[in-house]
Amino acid sequence: MNSHPAATALLLAFGPLMLFCLSTTAAPAELKPVIYDEAKVPKFTLPDPLRLESGEKVTDAKSWTEKRRPELFRLFETDVYGRSPARPAAFHFSVNSVEPRALEGKATRKEVTLYFSDREGGPKLNLLIYLPNQGRKPAPVFIGLNFNGNHTVTTDPGVTLAKQWSRTKEGKLVAQTASESTRGQNQSRWPIEKILARGYGVATGYYGDIEPDFAEGFDHGVRALFKKQNEQKPDDWGAIGAWAWGLSRALDYLETDRDVDAKRVAVMGHSRLGKTALWAGASDPRFAIVISNDSGCGGAALSRRKFGETVERINHSFPHWFCGNFKKYNDREEDLPIDQHELIALMAPRPVYVASAKEDLWADPLGEFSSAKDAEPVYRLFAKEGLGVTDMPAIDQPVGHTIGYHIRTGKHDVTDFDWEQYLAFADRHFQIRSRK
Repeated sequence: MNSHPAATALLLAFGPLMLFCLSTTAAPAELKPVIYDEAKVPKFTLPDPLRLESGEKVTDAKSWTEKRRPELFRLFETDVYGRSPARPAAFHFSVNSVEPRALEGKATRKEVTLYFSDREGGPKLNLLIYLPNQGRKPAPVFIGLNFNGNHTVTTDPGVTLAKQWSRTKEGKLVAQTASESTRGQNQSRWPIEKILARGYGVATGYYGDIEPDFAEGFDHGVRALFKKQNEQKPDDWGAIGAWAWGLSRALDYLETDRDVDAKRVAVMGHSRLGKTALWAGASDPRFAIVISNDSGCGGAALSRRKFGETVERINHSFPHWFCGNFKKYNDREEDLPIDQHELIALMAPRPVYVASAKEDLWADPLGEFSSAKDAEPVYRLFAKEGLGVTDMPAIDQPVGHTIGYHIRTGKHDVTDFDWEQYLAFADRHFQIRSRK
């Protein structure tokens, strides 16, 4: 089917905004106009997550785990995110600093460097960790990458300024130490003290440490460590695969930290890093909860809807994010052997949360809800409840059980409302009594 019953209500609610977006979005001449009108969404049939490639129906959790899940994971590797390598033998880390009385005594702050190789000057991830000084020991943790450096998520003067990738006048990519004026500029997306007060730790790293977010990043990030020739193969990993791989390496460290409950680590990401969190969760079952915030195309939104950002547009604007094979499906989403509801299903039976924003039509809120809804049959194999609703919920009214969802007031961002839902979701599934 091509829509849920909520489509008409969504159109009525967002109609004026859709018209505004249609009138203000300037599409490149070679790309088709952006669809913000439900009436223009093409008809499509979603692939069945419970149908093996042989045609046999999957009817139990064992068959899903041993047969269907490996098939789907292989398809996502081959056609969307690319194949990622195993942890390198040379992977190691160093704990650079520990401050037991950070944030006015509320937290212990650690800065840890993860080295992906023994090569001098090779890529490494600087991980910032805050753990609550009060509450459960060891602490459950929310982990996620940030966009502009660890120093931007907090005003804490003890956090090291990041080296950020920028382009010189000559066009050369260089890593330069960030300005002190940027400290705390993204703290609204990382309410660290709120998270600590609820008994959770926070671990974050700058995504550019793993792989610079440029097409040329392939020569400067972790993918350069593994390349054996100048050109990538069509199913080699893209930047999203690299960032997800880096999150797994961060979890490798957290498993060694006695202050961290590594069995209760929730991976969270926003926008392109929401896509990353989903692929990290699908690739690494050690992540106990997976959270996608406004991840859109290539994340939680169904590709076949072609609503807002499409496969063609994302590959045009960000050719380095996905594997080469994904470009075969530019304006041919119906030929994809999978769709994003099956990515959500790869988390089963672990809890997964998908969030949208009312004004973020580019990320297709209905497509994100639909993915979560259409993953439910897989969760039922494990006797797990999904969203618990048929239609898309009202604005600011979260729903769901093992699969969670909300669409909130506002734009493409991470807000306190979002974090309140993620904390409550983690409380429930980690069986932690709320301390708010």
